[in-house]
This record gives sequence, structure tokens and C-alpha cells, in this order.
Amino acid sequence: MSTIHPSARIHPSSVIEEGAVIGADVEIGPFCLIGPEVRLADRVVIKSHAVITGDTEIGEDTTVFQFASIGEIPQDLKFKGEKTRLVIGKRNRIREYVTMNTGTEGGGGVTRVGDDCLLMASAHVAHDAQIGDRVILVNSVAVAGHCVIEDDVIIGGLSGIHQWVRIGQGAIVGALSMVTSDVLPHALVQGPRAELDGLNLVGLKRKGVPRDDINQLRAAFQMLKQGEGSFKDRAQRLKEDFDSDYVSRMVAFVMADSDRGFLTPK
Repeated sequence: MSTIHPSARIHPSSVIEEGAVIGADVEIGPFCLIGPEVRLADRVVIKSHAVITGDTEIGEDTTVFQFASIGEIPQDLKFKGEKTRLVIGKRNRIREYVTMNTGTEGGGGVTRVGDDCLLMASAHVAHDAQIGDRVILVNSVAVAGHCVIEDDVIIGGLSGIHQWVRIGQGAIVGALSMVTSDVLPHALVQGPRAELDGLNLVGLKRKGVPRDDINQLRAAFQMLKQGEGSFKDRAQRLKEDFDSDYVSRMVAFVMADSDRGFLTPK
């Protein structure tokens, strides 16, 4: 039997399947479908004609706009109906025609989106993707399976992120970019076959990052361009030359396990 809080406001044309959990002050507009394993936290708003299905959890104060499809099975031919989930955090804005899929057994079983994200119209989040907090996916961005998008990333419209790619904290990807390799934290990436084009200096300044940290990041970025050894060798040496948490996080990102190469400074 469904659990529906008495304060929830549900349009009579919507279908709430047995087993769904609907929190306090939830609003569900006309012609929506809420599946039997869906859990909507307090004050979630589901606008008209949205479909929320699968083992899907949506956090407080999130709004799902009309015609979105949230929690359907993965677009993965290896998927055989195994039990997987989609977990969406708090205060997200999920705009029209967004699609988000549950995970796969081979990818950890959970697709996850953090808090305070904006997914603009027609964006897609594939199976097992892990998306951090305050991420913005502009219109028609496609995030493929198993991607990791860290906090405060902005991905420009009509861009594609290849499966297994990691995009580091605070990076920005220009519109119409195809990203096939990992992107360093706070990097600026753009181009049809995306290339690393410097640091996201505008984003760093907007966040109030101290000037000394910005200067150290710029110097570290230059050192990654040149010197002996592999890209990882040069990154490892940065720990000895800089005293900045931002540089340390960049080094940790480079040294972490990854299934892709890196977009490196030219």
C-alpha cells in the first residue's frame, strides 16, 4: 500500500502506484505516473506529465518539470533486470524532458545526483553516473554511463561526456564539446573534440578563491605542460613544489584510478 502524507497535493488524473512513498507538502501535477518503488521526500514538486519510476529516491525541495522521465532502466544491453537504484539529492531543478536512469550491477548499482544541481531541458544522466553538488548540465548535455562529475562543474549545451570520464571539481566545459578524457579540477575545456584550454579563472574568482591559491594553480598548470617524465610524474612533483589545497586536490585527482586518459595542457 502507498504511503501518502495527508498534506500532499496530488492531481486526480495522476497515477500513484501501490508502494510509493509521498512525503509532506509534495505536489504532483496532472497526468503523472509515480512508480511503486519511488520515494518522494518533503516538498518535492512533480509537474505535469512526468514519469518517476524504478527504485528512485528524490530529496527534499527538488522540482521535476513536465515530461521528464526519471528512474527508467538503463540504456545498456548488458542490463538483465537486476535490482538497481537512482538517488537524487535535495533542492535540485530537473527541467523539461530530462532523462535519468538507474544503475547496473556491473557499475555499482546506483546512479547518484547530489544537491542543488540544475539539469536543463533534455539533459541525460546515464546508468551509474555519479554527479556531485551544484552541478549544471545545460540543455541537451549527455552524460554517459559510469561518469563522475565532481562538485561545481558546469557543462555547456549539446556537449557529450564519454563513458567512464571523470570531470574534476570546478571545471567548465564549453558548449558543443565531446569530452573523451578526464578533465582536471578547475580546468577550462572546449572544442568539438574537447581540448584543455587553461583554467576556469572566472569560476575561481566568483567563488572567492584566494589570489595566492589561484596563482599557485596557474603555476602548477604551467608545470604540467613541460618537464621530464609522464603526465602523472609531473603531477606527483607538484606536491613538493606547492602549498595549496587546490593544487593538492588536482594532484589527488590525477593520481586516482581511472579508465580514461587525461586532457593535458598543450
